[in-house]
Amino acid sequence: MTCQSSDAIEDDRGAGAGTEESDQSRVASAMKELRKTGWYWGSLTANEAREILQDSSEGTFLLRDSSQRDFLFTISAMTSAGPTNLRIEFRHGKFKLDSVVLVKPKLKQFDSVVHLVEHYVQLSRTSRAAPAGGAGPNGTVQLLLTRPVYRSTPSLQHLCRVAINGSARRVQDLPLPPRLKDYLTDYAYNV
Repeated sequence: MTCQSSDAIEDDRGAGAGTEESDQSRVASAMKELRKTGWYWGSLTANEAREILQDSSEGTFLLRDSSQRDFLFTISAMTSAGPTNLRIEFRHGKFKLDSVVLVKPKLKQFDSVVHLVEHYVQLSRTSRAAPAGGAGPNGTVQLLLTRPVYRSTPSLQHLCRVAINGSARRVQDLPLPPRLKDYLTDYAYNV
């Protein structure tokens, strides 16, 4: 169960059908994007995710449906302490990681789940230069998201698209045919 501030509860009561409809649209759009990633596994249990990640290196992750009713998705990732699960919360049309109440207001919110994952992958890549070190002073474990586990081998086209999106500033400015630009922008992420 997650906690909400009293302001958020009042906002929920005042929200009309339009908000519900836009939330449904946002979730439908998120699902469409996730199906293109190759690292979204759908209805996978925590134990099945643990088995998949068991022999992986730290930072390996996958995304799956959450088994808890209050959450839509869960990131299962390999940490220095073994596989762990992070729930993704969806509130007021935005996605963010679930966390303890004190940290929750500080967490970034995203319009899509793929944007959320992409952000934390980029953050992991930049912080990876710092020495990794297992457990922190209060027993916390550093979370890295560096390498997705694909459900099946992705196509060469998709891998090229991810590489191009990761290195090009603006795909629309590239000297490519419009059809290829459309393909590249159909999945404009670098993870």
